[in-house]
Amino acid sequence: MIVSGFHGPGGGDEGRRILGLTAPAIGLERNEHAYATAKAAGHTVILCDISQYPTVPFKGRTTGGIWTPPCQAWSQSGKRLGLVDQPLVHQAVQDLAHGRDTRDRLKAACKDPRSILAAEPMRWMYDLRPEWAVFEEVPAVLPLWRQYAQILRSWGYSVWTGVLNAADYGLGQARRRAVLIVSRVRSVTAPEPTHCEHPGDGLFGLRLKPWRTMADTLGWGYTQRPAPTVTGGGTETGGAEPWSSTSRAAMRAAMDDPGHWAWRKPAPTVTGTVGHVGGKQAGGHLNLSLAEAARLQSFPDGHPFQGNKGQQALQVGDAFPPLLAAHVLSAATGVPMPAEHLAVAA
Repeated sequence: MIVSGFHGPGGGDEGRRILGLTAPAIGLERNEHAYATAKAAGHTVILCDISQYPTVPFKGRTTGGIWTPPCQAWSQSGKRLGLVDQPLVHQAVQDLAHGRDTRDRLKAACKDPRSILAAEPMRWMYDLRPEWAVFEEVPAVLPLWRQYAQILRSWGYSVWTGVLNAADYGLGQARRRAVLIVSRVRSVTAPEPTHCEHPGDGLFGLRLKPWRTMADTLGWGYTQRPAPTVTGGGTETGGAEPWSSTSRAAMRAAMDDPGHWAWRKPAPTVTGTVGHVGGKQAGGHLNLSLAEAARLQSFPDGHPFQGNKGQQALQVGDAFPPLLAAHVLSAATGVPMPAEHLAVAA
């Protein structure tokens, strides 16, 4: 089976579906709303605190792992106390890699108790030794993935780690993520990009596609459809305020103006606050509905996000984008991506 830790609303499992991986998968997720979303989408998930869940039921039965620890302690949108706690997290990883569980003691010393969760996958890797695994986090976690890589290489795994841009793999947003790919049954490397900012002939007679623009991804068509319904101010408790008529007018103007930046390049990183997608672009913030943010994350239209608006927004912004997940899983497993998601012949 495949174990999907910190499962969330199902980004990694939706990536499995894109790739066509049919091995049974079990997700582990603590957030009840993300759990409900995943269940509604047809995924098998256990509602639990992964740091307290035993690995014994999975021993001898696990082929692969998908690991996406929470990013709040490390993200630029937060206080980034994970960077302060980083030496403690490195120590936890080192200890777990040698069968010593010091998580509770080190967690107590952390400025942000969520920081230590980035060490959790090492407990599962030590106990289960799957054939392959993939790990995804914000770029600030790359030094930690490099530590993982050094340890897993010493265990006989082939490893690759680095930062990938989701726009290079067909998403309509420039989302950079630290990724670690490991396998003990095949040599691994980074997934081959399918898109780039300035297309040209690549290796083996292939041509990369141009980056998908935000407007193209969202299906904007000048005045061919009504302006989107925009929401905003999503928080963990679900507070939301309607956007002003000025914001709606700005959205309409962006849709109708092919000179707007959204017609030329991908969106900035989708975050957990619907209505503000990433930082400011030329022309200010662009306000999006939850459905549009989910599409930029490459979730299928109609993905059944559960909870109130704020809770759904957090799920969208924190998810492993399914299309990026599929490319990363392809690199880990050797299963080829479907043809429609590959570069084209020159």
